Amino acid sequence: MQSDCFSPPYSREAAMPRSASTSALGDFEGAISGMPSSISTTSTSSTSCNIDSDASPAGLRRRTAYPSPPLSTSSPNSSPPSPSPGPGSETSRSGNDREHSPQDHREHDSSSSSTSSSSRTGDMLSGGGIRGRNVEDVGDLEEKGLLRSEKGTLQKVEEEKFEPGLKSKRDQQAFTLLVVLYLLQGVPLGLTFGTLPFLLKPRLSYSKLAVFALSTWPYSLKLLWSPIVDAWFVPKWGRRKSWVVPVQALVGVLLYLLGRKVEGWLEAEVIDVHFITLMFGSLIFAAATQDIAVDGWALTLLSPPNLSYASTAQTIGLGIGSALSFTIFLAFNSVDFSNRYFRSTPLDTPLISLGAYMRFWGGVYLVVTAWLVYFKKEDDVNADEPDLDVGKVYRIMWSIVRLKNIQSFLCILLIAKFGFQVNESVTQLKLLEKGLSKEDLAVAALLDFPAQMVVGWLAAKWSRPPVTDEGRHPLSAGNQRTAAATSVLKVWIGAFWARLGMAVVAACVIWLFPESGEVGTGYFALVIATILMTSLTNTVQFVGITAFHTQIADPLIGGTYMTLLNTVSNLGGTWPKPLILRAVDLLTHSVCPKTGKECTSEVGKAACAAAGGNCVITRDGYFVMTALCVVCSGLLLTTHILPTIKRLMALPMSAWRVKIPA
Repeated sequence: MQSDCFSPPYSREAAMPRSASTSALGDFEGAISGMPSSISTTSTSSTSCNIDSDASPAGLRRRTAYPSPPLSTSSPNSSPPSPSPGPGSETSRSGNDREHSPQDHREHDSSSSSTSSSSRTGDMLSGGGIRGRNVEDVGDLEEKGLLRSEKGTLQKVEEEKFEPGLKSKRDQQAFTLLVVLYLLQGVPLGLTFGTLPFLLKPRLSYSKLAVFALSTWPYSLKLLWSPIVDAWFVPKWGRRKSWVVPVQALVGVLLYLLGRKVEGWLEAEVIDVHFITLMFGSLIFAAATQDIAVDGWALTLLSPPNLSYASTAQTIGLGIGSALSFTIFLAFNSVDFSNRYFRSTPLDTPLISLGAYMRFWGGVYLVVTAWLVYFKKEDDVNADEPDLDVGKVYRIMWSIVRLKNIQSFLCILLIAKFGFQVNESVTQLKLLEKGLSKEDLAVAALLDFPAQMVVGWLAAKWSRPPVTDEGRHPLSAGNQRTAAATSVLKVWIGAFWARLGMAVVAACVIWLFPESGEVGTGYFALVIATILMTSLTNTVQFVGITAFHTQIADPLIGGTYMTLLNTVSNLGGTWPKPLILRAVDLLTHSVCPKTGKECTSEVGKAACAAAGGNCVITRDGYFVMTALCVVCSGLLLTTHILPTIKRLMALPMSAWRVKIPA
């Protein structure tokens, strides 16, 4: 499984729909062809052609050497427009929200001067919740097939009135579908990121767990093959279903087959960690491919004003799937928990075994996939996506990466999670190592689950850009730089400080663990509160950064743009994990009182146990790495991350746009 959008989570990863006004483009072309020769084609200003309010789902901004003509011919008495600022100008303006039809605008403009008419060009095209797209030439893009999805999408939904909140049946159904698909994705992620390390920890060192952590890397490297998912599809199935259906079927089959063998692998005398890593790495590879397709599908499932709920759907879905497959499963996989709460006669087997759990979800995967095949219809391909080959998608991605602002932002994403990794990768393993039971951790999970859902929903609301007096989100306003725009990442910044603080609190909780091994009510409440707050700050940061991604992503290439941002965000939480686990092992020193020898390695622990002794830790690498990571992250936050984030939030949308290569 994140993404941190999805984001998930992981990344996890939300996405932006792409659409454009068919009627507006038709009026635009008609205005050009109907202009009298005496009228100059230059305009009074470098006018922008935006779809930027709630009347239509996407926007298109016009810029550079092709000035916007008036939408209707001027009267003979009209004065000619003044010259445009020139090809290099990036000045743009946008109109207020409109609820009138293009015909209403033409009738209104026909009684105005050409200057007034030209100034309303952007108004006629304004209307969607998505930022405008700077382009070289509308006709050129249309000839390349890059506007077909925008025109097709608008034709299907132009009758709908988009409103913030999941009020329409269309958005409610789309949100539900996204939650289900992300929930399925969370099942293998929860198993691989959480359950397997817990089951392996009693028999493996942190260094061996670092090897198994490599199985999670495909989820953070999916950017490498995401252009293939974007470009190749079967027209009869639909662009997204061409990948979602077969990949989900593959995950279902893998879960079922692995469920038949996994318990034998874990109970072997010598655990083959490399083979297990390969098997679960293959499972995560398939789940990551599903994530690419689902993120792309979200481009057209939700209406523009409700795109922030895509990250909410990801948070809820991945949260449910991961919780079911991690701590909740571990509780029901515990013999003590099963006997204490669900059996009158104790047994020596758990309520749910790992193999049975995986086989069950393999079946669920196949059932949902069958439903998608027979009951969910995707938009026709020729109205759904631009005609891009793999090479063009890679060139687009390279064009995005070459943007200086994107490079600064990607650097932030790669280093931002470093300070939290000891807490989120090692703390719960340390609690188990010191004697806290899996049943007690399961209680924390049961409390964390509903809290995470509520906080994820609220974080999506907090992270929505505020509406200005013109009824538009400030980040949608071209060169407009309002103070309100900073609210988009205020939630993320606040959660960053809280998350660093929780890393320090978690280290104190480990330090205070009772030497007797008996956990009292007060200490247990402290553990629960620490786990809850750590999880909630993680969720808030994930939703906040994903909301910012949806604001800056170019809607014409939203799938590729969002995959790039979310993949790098996920990688920022993945690359430190093996290094930190290995460092904790290397910096830990323990001895066996019985033998007087080291008790850090697996061999040393086995020898000490055979001699009837218990390992005594003289230096715990967990505390050393916690101090190092928190101090370094705090310095990075104050000296580099905060100044860079504030600069990036103040940029106009044109600073995040690229010219689509031919």
